[in-house]
Amino acid sequence: MAYKSLAECINDLEKHGHLLRIKEEVDPYLEMAAIHLRVYENGGPAMLFEKVKGSPFPAVSNLFGTLERSKFIFRDTLPKVQQLVGLRSDPMQALKKPFKYAGTALTALSALPLKTPSAKRNFLKTDISKLPQIVNWPMDGGPFVTMPQVYTEDVEKPGVLNANLGMYRIQLGGNEYIQDKEIGLHYQIHRGIGVHQSKANALGLPLKVSIFVGGPPSHPLSAVMPLPEGLSEMTFAGALGGRRFRYFYDDEGFCISADADFIITGTVYPNENKPEGPFGDHLGYYSLTHPFPLMKVHNVYHKKDAIWSFTVVGRPPQEDTSFGALIHEITGSAIPQEIHGLKEVHAVDAAGVHPLLFAIGSERYTPYLKERKPQEILTIANHILGKNQLSLAKYLFIAAREDNENLSTHHIEEFIQHILERIDLKTDLHFYTNTTIDTLDYSGDGLNSGSKVVIAAAGDKKRTLWNTFPETTLADGFSSPKIAIAGVLVLQAEPYQNPEKTAAEIAKLNMALIDKDLSGLPLIVLCDDSEFVAANINNLVWVAFTRSNPAADIYGINDFTIDKHWGCKGPMIIDARKKPHHAPELIKDIEVEAKINEMAQEGGVLHGII
Repeated sequence: MAYKSLAECINDLEKHGHLLRIKEEVDPYLEMAAIHLRVYENGGPAMLFEKVKGSPFPAVSNLFGTLERSKFIFRDTLPKVQQLVGLRSDPMQALKKPFKYAGTALTALSALPLKTPSAKRNFLKTDISKLPQIVNWPMDGGPFVTMPQVYTEDVEKPGVLNANLGMYRIQLGGNEYIQDKEIGLHYQIHRGIGVHQSKANALGLPLKVSIFVGGPPSHPLSAVMPLPEGLSEMTFAGALGGRRFRYFYDDEGFCISADADFIITGTVYPNENKPEGPFGDHLGYYSLTHPFPLMKVHNVYHKKDAIWSFTVVGRPPQEDTSFGALIHEITGSAIPQEIHGLKEVHAVDAAGVHPLLFAIGSERYTPYLKERKPQEILTIANHILGKNQLSLAKYLFIAAREDNENLSTHHIEEFIQHILERIDLKTDLHFYTNTTIDTLDYSGDGLNSGSKVVIAAAGDKKRTLWNTFPETTLADGFSSPKIAIAGVLVLQAEPYQNPEKTAAEIAKLNMALIDKDLSGLPLIVLCDDSEFVAANINNLVWVAFTRSNPAADIYGINDFTIDKHWGCKGPMIIDARKKPHHAPELIKDIEVEAKINEMAQEGGVLHGII
């Protein structure tokens, strides 16, 4: 559907049974987020909150809550856009199959942004404090915009086709921000907006920023798309939405999306920061308070019947999980085509996305060897860890496609077991120390700093994985052994204290297990609650890979170092206990949850939905 507005999309969803109207007043402090979380967990519809306490504007969430609903929204344009993205990765296809791709050039051409100065008359002005002040989690530093489209231009190459449209969180109030005059921006310096800010800083100029909220659903999706080089987000929004991206410039020179419901304009001056956060984030923990760019607000525009759009971020799966599934539908083959020998790569959502990558590549370097080993896939691993947001990963598990042509990176348990059956722990662990990790990940030794490890496996099976733990005596301080999945033993340890105490604990565990046959259990995970970790595969990967920093928290039974290469002759150990420098995990508010339960009772608006 070529929606002209967010309202058109909402009406279409309601007409086809994909939307729930919540007519009673709802508090934006925790309640709206709690409702969203429960409805999403139950695979429920999109929601229109008609009465938001303290704001004259309604709000909508969960638009992209299921892949099926997302594909319904873009049902008329998705195939053409898939062709367009595929063609950017391999333009020779247009020459090889001209009739098949005849419409693709027209799709791109018709998607070029359209300047519409007359749209100025459609907008009114308001204040930041009148927008829905949605707070998702109890420890959040204030209300945030969670579905923004942040627009900036290159000061050296101004204009919409050289602009960046990204989704970076926005703090509307709280902390030290002057209400209605200042807001906070959170982004990493290597992102598109960061490049624009660096150029503006170098020239001593303020960076003009326009924040769009709402508009046709193709606009927020375009803001998070990993687009091929040279394909503008605004052009992609037009192609995906079946409607050209319409824009104009206001009297102060800020770009305004003519189809957005809200626009916040402002300037970011060189070296002006204020504390931003905490914020409940997609790893399942809070990102803490840190200085981030300060935006001085110029104007807040809105349409007459504007609808605020939001989502809720938290431990996966969440609505952004479905966002990711839709992105994969559109661009699934793009990254493998950019890295020679790579079959597929997958950021594991259940582990918070960035901490854990699975990949499959070709291993063809030494086919004449009796015993194959990882070589080409290590080269591929280096390419992966140097590629845009994939570079934020901490753990990269990579397998050789020749060992199992049917292996998929999307089947978590099967993939981990494939690696554990084949890995040689003496040679196949490759560390990157003192490097960068995700800014939101606090498992490292400082903000945006930590380590990585490539865990590579190629060749025949080396072991049969066990589903049971043999009767044996554990060292003092370790208890409740559980088999999480075949080959993975989870041990409950005493609460973490410090590195010196951990070294002593690992030494005791090593002494207790060094002479034991644990050949079918190549991985041991230390944790605070083994029953929780072993309950399901999602708990296992979430705890193991979000609560550990590879170089600091990987140990091994009978370990050694030769020529600065570390390995172990017994099982590898990941210490995934909570540590003092980790951020607190997200915990729901009990009183708010009780209120949501009441709404689910017979006669309540959520009855039959949650």
